Amino acid sequence: QVQLVESGGGLVQAGGSLRLSCAASGRTFSSYAMGWFRQAPGKEREFVAAIRWSGGRTYYGDSVKGRFTISRDNAKNTVYLQMRSLKPEDTAVYYCAADPRLGGNWGSGGLGLNYWGQGTQVTVSS
Repeated sequence: QVQLVESGGGLVQAGGSLRLSCAASGRTFSSYAMGWFRQAPGKEREFVAAIRWSGGRTYYGDSVKGRFTISRDNAKNTVYLQMRSLKPEDTAVYYCAADPRLGGNWGSGGLGLNYWGQGTQVTVSS
């Protein structure tokens, strides 16, 4: 059974930092693109960041560019999201996702993606 398990969420003050982790199990994800989405109450799921299987190319949503960094450790089947300069509007449930392809399937809130985690809450207080 394939599982993606997020961790690292919590409560932080504006301007602070958090690092999210997503551990994959059940298969080897080294050839998969992995990434993060988020969803705030009453809003649609939003693309945050993604990384190719090789780790060489990364992609970010406009709202997090320059503040968030995605990375991966294929030996550990884990992807990370380092979040800095957090803002109250970053408050959301953050979801890890994985898929063999990194393309248009990561648009539209990631509806076309194969694997999802259960989500971890990030709350940024002002």
